[in-house]
Amino acid sequence: MANRTLNPLGEIVNGNAAQRPSRDTKLIGRYVTLVGLSAAHADPLYPHISGPENAHLWDYMFEGPYDDIAKYRSSLKAKEASQDPIFYAILLNDKVAEAENNEESGRVVGIASYLRIDPRHRSIEVGHLMYSSQLQRTPAATEAMYLMLRHVFEDLGYRRYEWKCNSLNAPSRRAALRLGFTYEGLFRKHLIAKGRNRDTAWYSIVDDEWPGVKKALEAWLDPANFDSDGRQRKKLEEFRQ
Repeated sequence: MANRTLNPLGEIVNGNAAQRPSRDTKLIGRYVTLVGLSAAHADPLYPHISGPENAHLWDYMFEGPYDDIAKYRSSLKAKEASQDPIFYAILLNDKVAEAENNEESGRVVGIASYLRIDPRHRSIEVGHLMYSSQLQRTPAATEAMYLMLRHVFEDLGYRRYEWKCNSLNAPSRRAALRLGFTYEGLFRKHLIAKGRNRDTAWYSIVDDEWPGVKKALEAWLDPANFDSDGRQRKKLEEFRQ
């Protein structure tokens, strides 16, 4: 038998599957708690994401905006039953919640989800982010993403965590890079969203990178990084230099 040329092959990976995330899981942080989304979250969240002043929040979403609370309740009821994506409500912790150790008493300020859940290949995505103005550009928003990242890599055993967004969504692209995601490329004419073309920008964090990403996020979120007025002393990117 003639000798054949050996092709390069990837490293051997153990066959252990990752765990599926559960909407019963609570991710508890200093600023926020994530709990399984339910239709009951519609009424307290709706005033902060509806109306002409908030219409821009829906520009890059596949749904909305909603001009009727009943329709929004129906939307959240469907999300509550979904197995992929799995949706979570982001609750802003308050002093009452902390004192009573009752994370459910926090204010609903946003929504996030895990999607494209692939336990076999240990790949999962974060998406369907809806942040009200109460959450945007705050330590709470960063902590919500940190809690989801930590859960994926440390509790569920995933190798790859993806972030995708419309290539025209500049704030989302900046957020991905700020959080420590690596840009992987552009999927041209990837989707049609609300009748418009969507080129999709693709980002990821892999398990080898997580320790460094975690260290930077925890350093930035440390209360010592904020002055008495709540202003950051160092940017998150500075902790990765």
